[in-house]
Amino acid sequence: MINLPLLLERNRILRAVRGYFDSDGFIEVDTPILQLSPGMEIHLKAFETKLESVDGQGGKMLYLHTSPEFAMKKLVASGLKKIYQFSHVFRNEIVSRTHYPEFIMLEWYRAGVDYTALMEDCSQILALAAPILRRGELECRTDLTPDKLTVAEAFDRYAGIDIFATMGDRDRLAAFAAPHANITPHDSWDDIFDKLMMSKIEPCLGIGRPTILCEYPIHMAALSRPKPGSPKVAERFELYACSLELANAFSELTDAAAQRARFEADMAEKLRLYGKSYPIDSDFLSAVERMPETAGIALGIDRLIMLATSAPDIRGVLWSEIPGL
Repeated sequence: MINLPLLLERNRILRAVRGYFDSDGFIEVDTPILQLSPGMEIHLKAFETKLESVDGQGGKMLYLHTSPEFAMKKLVASGLKKIYQFSHVFRNEIVSRTHYPEFIMLEWYRAGVDYTALMEDCSQILALAAPILRRGELECRTDLTPDKLTVAEAFDRYAGIDIFATMGDRDRLAAFAAPHANITPHDSWDDIFDKLMMSKIEPCLGIGRPTILCEYPIHMAALSRPKPGSPKVAERFELYACSLELANAFSELTDAAAQRARFEADMAEKLRLYGKSYPIDSDFLSAVERMPETAGIALGIDRLIMLATSAPDIRGVLWSEIPGL
């Protein structure tokens, strides 16, 4: 049984967000779901399909994208300055209260700026969503301007760990983390970081007011440029509200050689962990070479609507569910 009043409010949120971008001179785009490369994140698993050949003897492997990022950056490289898209994206992951294998991602790009410009966009979008229903979790917050916190500050404040001092020293981080998380001998530095994020950091983020968590270790932001003067730090942020991650943003890397090297390293790690990897989109790397300074961000609209309407489960804000799930 669908909750029609809630779903109509969902439509109102989408219209309000569209109005925000349209009024600021953005162009709404619509890029293909089928891609040669679905996305290069190590832990994301994509749905794959096969484009049949005319004779039925061969075919080409394609993927449902995990984000419209590669296609949208190609448009930026072609000369578009401000673009946005509401895109159905697909991730082959376990269904949970906040995860679904098909969901709506709002993604947008601003040429000529860095990621700090996107922080203001996030504030405006939160403010648009919060008053739609006067009972949502976001509505109870008197200040929707996000609080800014670096990764280093978050680990110091909530876990008592100097996270950057442990870079490259897995055992040192494991010793610090042991009181806070279940650490196994097989866990890498990144695994331990992620466990600490889940157990100690994320539960404290976005409480009372949204949080922008920024300045990640550079190797944890494959598509982001380094922060000027701080090569170990990436110009990346994530937006949190009510302990829930809503968005992931970058000042985009525009060095194609560095981008290829990062992709190759990440796919080697994916192959080691999961026994498979995804092809690198050479056309995307060519676009990276032509891209101006650009900032880009992806925001999970379904999660935002969950918070704005106090829906307890992501499935409650969908018009229809996938049969059998």
